[in-house]
Amino acid sequence: MGKKEEEKKAPTPIEIDVQYYLDNRLVNQMDWYDKKSMQAQAKHKSLRRIEIFAAASIPFLAGFVNVKFNSIPVFQIVVGLLGVIIAVVSGLIALNKYQEVWVKYRTTAESLKHHLHLFQTKTAPYAGKEDERFSRLVENVELLVSEENSDWKGYVMQKEKDSKKK
Repeated sequence: MGKKEEEKKAPTPIEIDVQYYLDNRLVNQMDWYDKKSMQAQAKHKSLRRIEIFAAASIPFLAGFVNVKFNSIPVFQIVVGLLGVIIAVVSGLIALNKYQEVWVKYRTTAESLKHHLHLFQTKTAPYAGKEDERFSRLVENVELLVSEENSDWKGYVMQKEKDSKKK
């Protein structure tokens, strides 16, 4: 019975070693924020390019509004469609806040990278004993990620409140 009783004991907590944490948490988070920042930046810039092109085209096409093809006011229709495109694109930019997300995620990615470099160089606040350094790193990284999650939760809750008001 002695061996079987030992096997049934609850497992002891396993400590995560430094390299595992760096590779599987910190670097993964840095990569995720970096990727999401680049995606938000690309979406923002693409939508803004469309908006700018449509807005710049309207004054040019307005000179042709009286021209018709087979009695169809094509330029009037195109100008109207460009106005719709501008409104839709502006609405998407405002709704999804791609620029804010891009900047926020870039800031978080760079902050995580900053903490990693300070940790790797044993620079304050990561100078001192190895276990204390690692604990400080984990606390700071998890605080950054937690703050970002809290910001996201607040953003989602605000969007839900705004949609209920309408």
